[in-house]
Amino acid sequence: MRIDPFQSERLLSLWQNKVDYDFTETGVHPMFLHELVSREELDEIYASVQLRYIQTDGPPPLKEAICGLYEACGHENLLVTNGSAEANFLAVWHLVEPGDRVVAVLPNYMQVPGVARGFGAEVVPVYLRPEHAWGLDLEELEGAVRPGAKILYVTNPNNPTGAILSAAEMDAVVAAAEAAGAWLLADEVYRGAELDGESSPSFWGRYHKTIVVGGLSKAYTLPGLRLGWVLTDPELAATLWGYHDYTTISTNAVSERLARLALRPEVRARILERNHTISKRNLRGLSDWLAAHGDTFNFVPPRIGGVAFVGYNLPLGSTELVMQLLQEHSVLVVPGEAFGADRYLRIGYGNPRLLEGLALINETIERLRASM
Repeated sequence: MRIDPFQSERLLSLWQNKVDYDFTETGVHPMFLHELVSREELDEIYASVQLRYIQTDGPPPLKEAICGLYEACGHENLLVTNGSAEANFLAVWHLVEPGDRVVAVLPNYMQVPGVARGFGAEVVPVYLRPEHAWGLDLEELEGAVRPGAKILYVTNPNNPTGAILSAAEMDAVVAAAEAAGAWLLADEVYRGAELDGESSPSFWGRYHKTIVVGGLSKAYTLPGLRLGWVLTDPELAATLWGYHDYTTISTNAVSERLARLALRPEVRARILERNHTISKRNLRGLSDWLAAHGDTFNFVPPRIGGVAFVGYNLPLGSTELVMQLLQEHSVLVVPGEAFGADRYLRIGYGNPRLLEGLALINETIERLRASM
């Protein structure tokens, strides 16, 4: 099996922990442990957690906490994974055979398209359109999801645009998948990050061949826990559990306990309120900075916290621009090319040093504008 380079993750792997200004996070700046747990709770974990293999599909108390986020969710519907990335991988690994048709709504996090191509699938794009506030092209969707398609892949809320599908768009996605007999793979890891504080609807329960992926990395800003899940029908959940035996076997005992704490209703509310407050403040700063540059940038304001997809009018491609910012100022953003949309930058605006980094980017922007 040969795989395409995973452009966004390769960039982050090489540079994220080396730069002075990391604006690649697609959520608010991650929490510190002391923000999540009290000293008393930490002492209890220290005294009680045994560093052993835990229940490999997810311990019942954790499954109970996750089910609290959905309607009509049973333990048999869930498989707990090491991050949502493993959840996506297991689904594609099981479902895709050489020659299968996988329809992907783009721009998007490119793990599923990359892995699907690696397994021999034909990946067919359907686009969100910036001229429609990153709305879904419904005619293109209907034409792409043909009978026999294996997977229709969508991330909602969306990475990198920060858009959220409307009720009509969600209905159209379900109808297209159902008409084709395709599995609907819905990555919902950003649910809870909505700037208006209202959690967007889930695809769960709308169609019997639905796979919902979730996790604690984005809306909860706890990526270091590496805690995700698959929510689907019991038969498929059991099958994917068997595939999980070949990958990471189980999550870890410490992350499992911390995840249970994070999902307590009162703690979850506190985490989301923290993230909404930071996001709203920083988005104002980013919006003002973009507006000050006139027609250099074009921007559809995101509807979720932490991530913005910003178009630009400058005489170079997005990867080249990103490397210049990295080399000149130790500022890291993600090129739109990594999402199939060049002349865009994905800016993670949840960093507390956002305004400092934007001031440095100014220098490069002004130099490039002067050369036009």
